[in-house]
Amino acid sequence: MVDEKDAQAMALGYVADAARVDKTKHKNFVDGSQCAGCTLYQGAAGSESGPCALFAGKAVPAKGWCASWVKKA
Repeated sequence: MVDEKDAQAMALGYVADAARVDKTKHKNFVDGSQCAGCTLYQGAAGSESGPCALFAGKAVPAKGWCASWVKKA
């Protein structure tokens, strides 16, 4: 799993739980957005965690979030 204290994670504002996003810092945050709904998330639908294209070789929780979040089409 990606550690929130990892340098890349910190640069992207990553949190393991989207409910803890600092909305004053991350103005692009949209309520309800989570890793599971992001185009970069590669986990299976309904899974609790899965790989992310940004963090090679590591998984992120489906309920996480980072500033690179882009809604799945």
